[in-house]
This record gives sequence, C-alpha cells and structure tokens, in this order.
Amino acid sequence: MRVTIERANLLKSLNHVHRVVERRNTIPILSNVLLKAEGSALEMKATDLDLEITEAVPAVVEQAGATTVATHLLYDIVRKLPDGTEVMLSTDADGNSMTVISGRSNFKLQCLPQSDFPELTAGEFTHTFRLDSSALKELIDRTQFAISTEETRYYLNGIYLHTAEGDNDIVLRAVATDGHRLARCEMDAPNGAEQMPGIIIPRKTVGELQKLVDDPDLSVTVELSDSKIRFTIGAVVLTSKLIDGTFPDYQRVIPTGNDKDMLVDRQSFAAAVDRVSTVSSERGRAVKIALSEGQMTLTVNNPDSGSATDELAVDYSADPMEIGFNARYLLDITNQITGSEVKFTLADAGSPTLIIDTADDASLYVLMPMRV
Repeated sequence: MRVTIERANLLKSLNHVHRVVERRNTIPILSNVLLKAEGSALEMKATDLDLEITEAVPAVVEQAGATTVATHLLYDIVRKLPDGTEVMLSTDADGNSMTVISGRSNFKLQCLPQSDFPELTAGEFTHTFRLDSSALKELIDRTQFAISTEETRYYLNGIYLHTAEGDNDIVLRAVATDGHRLARCEMDAPNGAEQMPGIIIPRKTVGELQKLVDDPDLSVTVELSDSKIRFTIGAVVLTSKLIDGTFPDYQRVIPTGNDKDMLVDRQSFAAAVDRVSTVSSERGRAVKIALSEGQMTLTVNNPDSGSATDELAVDYSADPMEIGFNARYLLDITNQITGSEVKFTLADAGSPTLIIDTADDASLYVLMPMRV
C-alpha cells in the first residue's frame, strides 16, 4: 500500500473513527484502525465489536492495499504534524510495518494483518428511511441527557426510537429515562419509518452520532435490521448493535391529571437554581421549591455547609405547595428548553411533574420529586 493524502482530510476522518476505539483493549486488533487504499480514496474502519465506523477520504493511491495500525498512535502523530502538509502512508514488503512520512518527519509503525480485523456483519436491513441531520440532532439533543448509566437496567442505557400515533399523523419519537427523569421528543415520521420496530440505540452510539450530525445541511440515511442500525452521514457509515431488551411503557409515567400550572422565566429560574445549589451536598443536590400566588421561593439546606434561599416572580395562582427536586436534573432540563419561559404542570409533592417548553410542542419532560 502506498498512498498520499492531505493532512487536514486524514485528521478529520481519524478524529471520527478514533473515538470508537477503547484506550485499553485485551484484543490487540481492536486497538487498530483498518486502512484500505483503492481507487482514489483511503477508507478507514474502526470497531469495538458493538459499534463500527467507516469513512472514505479522497487520496492519491499509488499502490492499492490494506493494513491495520494503532488508531490512537496514528491519530496523535497526524494531529502533531504541521497544518497544510501532505502525508504519505506506505507499507513495507512483508506488511509488518507502515511508514508515515510528512516533510522531514518519518515514523515507522507496527502493523497487524487486515485478515485479523473483525467484521460487524449486519444481516439484512428491513427498514430504510432518510431524515435531515438537524432533525436527528434535535431528537438526540433533547433526550440523551436522561439516558440511564446504571448497568443493571441495561434496557434504559440508550434512546428508545419508535413510531407512534401523534395528534394528526404518525410521528417518529425518541424517549430516554433513568427512572428519575424522562425526556421525549418527536417529529413527523419520514417515509419508510411507519412500520419500523421500536429499537433502543446504545448510549455510546448516541454519543458518536451527536458529534457526526453537526452539519445541518446533510441528509442521514437510517437502515434497520433485527439487531443492528446503520447511519450513513455523508462519507461516514456508523453501524451499531441495538440493545436487546424491552423498553418500559413510558406512557404510564407521563402525568395527565396534573392541575397546577406554573410559568417561569427560563433564564431567571436556571440562574436561581444554580445559585442556591452551590451550598447543596454533591450527593443530594436537593432544592425545595415553595409556591404561592405569583411567587416561588427556592431553598437549599445542607447541614455541613449552610443554607440558601432565593425568590422569583412566577405566574402561579393555584393553592400554595412545596415540592423538592434534584437541582442537577432541573438544570439539565432547563438547558434543553428553547423558549424564554418554561411551564411546570404539578399535582402534589409526591407525584411526577410535567415540564413543557412553551416554544417547542415536540418535546416534553417528566421529573420525579425528591423528599426534602
């Protein structure tokens, strides 16, 4: 293999693929990236056996071929090369090493054979649909913060993507919950998604997707099989195993009978929660909210460090009530709100609260209260 490539193009693609590779691997080949030069492109592939990413970049191929080298090592080398340079990659005759040359810099890296590199066979994809990357980004951004990190409830370790009956038509809906909070976002279902099964996309895949859908002009092709999902975003192809589990009936958690409405300015509320939570304990982070007509009082008591109170004017005219929430969760949700006001629909101190973005009717959030 002998190929010459622009440093900027090589770095951009390595930046995409190296994130999939774990820093510590018991299987040596999983630390490597597969480099395949043919035609007028260099294709790179990395996998952790659950997630596989492939990207092709334009290159001058003098001699076609393929090899695998340490991903993070190659990425670090290319990252430190000067801007605007060209990089030449060439393997020696026996294929045991690869030379990286740029200007006066010369590196020789150990290789492992291409034949050792695992393939994430996807099987037959039964459903295919396309959507704008901006729409996919919104579905992910609005929900991913609520993904559970508790490994025992593995079926909550991802975003549940499915179709549902909306007010007027079929919608494509993303839901995430960790048992303490729930986030739901939906959009009109694209053509081809109507009959898709409900799937759970793993947390790591969601994180990689979030970084790949930054360009709002790109279109994303989504393909589904029984156990895998594949996203094609420009020159990048991301294939991932799905979480094999049943997502709980989240509709039961979304309250419908809450009768107390409270409207508050989003920025003022977030700033006040952030201020009073300064004295809260890292573990508890509980903030008590006392509501009376036109006013909210936020209180935090920490026996170890002190207490704090703050007051805000709100639009509230129901009976006075007190309720406690985790301050971190409140801030996570208010960070997703796009409108200037946030609406809380409450029942009592022990029941889930519905939080709505007044400027975005496609998203809703549910937060369980804390005892304070």
